[in-house]
Amino acid sequence: MNTLSDTTLSSFRQGMRDGTPIGMGYFAVSFSLGITARAAGLTPFQGFLASLLCNASAGEYAAFSLIAVNATYLEVAVITLIANARYLLMSCAMSQRMRPGIPFYHRLFMAFDITDELFGIAIGRPGYLSPAYTYGAMLVAAPCWAFGTAIGALAGSILPLRLVSAFSVALYGMFLAIIIPPARRDRVIAGLILLCFACSFLASCLPFLASVSSGTKTILLTVIISAAAAILFPINNKTKEKSS
Repeated sequence: MNTLSDTTLSSFRQGMRDGTPIGMGYFAVSFSLGITARAAGLTPFQGFLASLLCNASAGEYAAFSLIAVNATYLEVAVITLIANARYLLMSCAMSQRMRPGIPFYHRLFMAFDITDELFGIAIGRPGYLSPAYTYGAMLVAAPCWAFGTAIGALAGSILPLRLVSAFSVALYGMFLAIIIPPARRDRVIAGLILLCFACSFLASCLPFLASVSSGTKTILLTVIISAAAAILFPINNKTKEKSS
């Protein structure tokens, strides 16, 4: 029993450690989101609450933009669902990494805060995914995103727009930190990453895909490439169990 508790506490601490740089990036990037929330008429507290309950940059930007033009609740709900649809795919991928018998409430709470970065560090860990690890990362990252939004709403137009926009560079650094380590360990993953880059570039250039939103393109590419990778390079469950 003590061994299980020690393992859970260790996973929780590792999650907090890995979630700290992500939280710092979130805090900086969400400044611009807070300014968007203020422009839509939201108070700092409302911006804080929105980011705490919906930790999704694209979805929140879309929602705040619609709120600014007095869109209906249904329009805001539908657009937010579409913008965040990729998280459905991430949830499916994470469910395949959980140990059989994980209670439903763990799955529910873990699904509450699936973001690109938190998904990346979780899915990159060997073996079965520990709920404690996810909770540790969430505990650091989610409040940083919410407080950054609130402070951005307070700052309003005080900070130069160019300076606020420059904060978004931090996200690219986090993405690189997520994908480089597994790519160095596995040639298949490295090849898939390069393939994703190439396909994403082609999707942005091809004329017949110009009218398709970036979110829809991401979903289509994710489904196609991940399905092909799962068929051609299936994960050995015995190897996964040994690594856990």
